[in-house]
Amino acid sequence: MPLPPMRLLFALSALLLPTFAQAWGNHTPMCYRAFERMPEVANVAVVKAEPLVDFLRDQEVAIAARLDAQEALLRERLKGHAPRPDALRFVADAKRSDDERRAAFLRALRLSPQARLALYLQIDPRNPDAGRPALDVGVVSAATPGKGATQRFVALQPGEAVAPLAVLASACDEPDYGHDLNLFDDNPGSPADPAYGFGKQPFGNAAVAIGSQAPFHMGFFHQGAVFNTLAPSFARTFTELRVQQYSALAALAWQSGHAYWGWRFAGMALHHVEDLTQPYHSSAAPGATLGHMMWVNLKAQLGAPADRQGLVVLQSNRHFVLEQFQTRWIIDNAQQRRDGPLELALRDATRDGRYPAWGFDYVREVVAAEAFKAGPATDAAVVIGAPAKFVTDPNLDFAANEAQFGPELARDLQGQRDALHRAIAELLGHFGAHSRNALRGMLKQASAPH
Repeated sequence: MPLPPMRLLFALSALLLPTFAQAWGNHTPMCYRAFERMPEVANVAVVKAEPLVDFLRDQEVAIAARLDAQEALLRERLKGHAPRPDALRFVADAKRSDDERRAAFLRALRLSPQARLALYLQIDPRNPDAGRPALDVGVVSAATPGKGATQRFVALQPGEAVAPLAVLASACDEPDYGHDLNLFDDNPGSPADPAYGFGKQPFGNAAVAIGSQAPFHMGFFHQGAVFNTLAPSFARTFTELRVQQYSALAALAWQSGHAYWGWRFAGMALHHVEDLTQPYHSSAAPGATLGHMMWVNLKAQLGAPADRQGLVVLQSNRHFVLEQFQTRWIIDNAQQRRDGPLELALRDATRDGRYPAWGFDYVREVVAAEAFKAGPATDAAVVIGAPAKFVTDPNLDFAANEAQFGPELARDLQGQRDALHRAIAELLGHFGAHSRNALRGMLKQASAPH
C-alpha cells in the first residue's frame, strides 16, 4: 500500500539539518573587522558598562510600552508570527525586586530563563589584553561550548568605560550562549507555566538541547512552493522575531541614555541577521535538489534509511568544515595582525550600497534570499576545496569527532584553501555589508521621535 505523500516525502523535520545551530562559529572576530572602520562605530565615544537590571529599573515603564507596541506590530506584519501569550506581558511594577524584574523581562522576550546577560567582553584577538583575567564560560553562557570553541571571555565592571566596538562585536556572538534553549512545548525543561507560545519544535530533534536553538537561527524562506507544501513546519522559524525584538530594545536604550545596552542589544540583533548570511542556515540542504531529497526520504520510509542519514551527515560535515575553516583563518590572521581576502571582504564598505535600505523585510527578502541563491555554489566550493573524506564520506561524522579530525582538517586544508577562500570571502562580504546596513537601520530608528 503506498504511503501518504506527506508522510512519505518529509520526515524532513528530523532530516536535513546540521547537528548544531551555530552558523559562523564565533561571530565576534568577524564583527571586529566588519565594524572597526565604520565611522558610526569607530568614532563614537566610550560608554559605561551597566548591569541589565539598572536599565530595566530605570526604563521599566518605557520598556513595557515598547514591548507591547512591538508585539502589536509583529502580529500585524510578521509572517508566521507566534503571538506572545498575554500572560507573558512585561508590566511595570516598581515594588518588585530586581531579580523578579529581570525574570519578567526574559519571559516577555520569550528567552531562556537561564540566559546570563552578564557583563563581559570578548577581546579582539588582533589586540589581546593580557592584563585582564579570564572569565569562566559558565558566567556568560548557559550553553555548553563545543570542544573546538574559540570564545574567550573577560569581565567588565559596572561603570567601566568601554569602546562601543568592543561591546557590539562581543554581543554579535551572544545569542548562541543559550538564549534560545528549550523554548518549545516538547523540549525537556521548557518554561511550562505559562508556555511561551511557540508550540512544538518545528524541526530538528526536540530532545537535544542545542537543536532547540535551530528555529531561532535559521530561516528557510525560499525553498519554493512544493517544498513548503510538503514540509510546512520548515516555514516556522523565529529569526526575524529576534531581530525585531533586539532592534527595538537597542533603539530604546540609545534614546534613554543607556548607550551600553544600545550597543549590546544591537549586537544581539545582528547575530540573527548574520546567521542567515550562511547558506547552510538559509537552505534546508544547499547541496541537494528537491528531487534527491524526496528520493532518499522515500527510500528511508520503505526501510532503507542509509542514504537519508548519509545526506544529513554530509550536509552537517560541509557546514562544519566551512565554519571551522573561516573561524581558524580569521583568528590566526588576527593574532598575526595579518590581512587577507577574508578581512578585506569583511571591511569592504563599497558593497553596502548594492542592497536596498534596511527595513522590516530585509532579513527575509535580502539576506536570506541571497544566501539561499549562493547555496549550491558554496556547497560545491566546500567539496572542491576540502579534503574529500571530510565532505564526501557519509560514514564520517565530523561534528561527533571534532577532537580527532579537527587538527587533521586544519593541516590538510592548507594546500587546498584557495577554492574555499574565494567562496568564503564572498560570503563574508555579504556578512559585513548586511551587518553594517542593519546597524545603520537601528541607529536611524533610535534617532526617530519616540
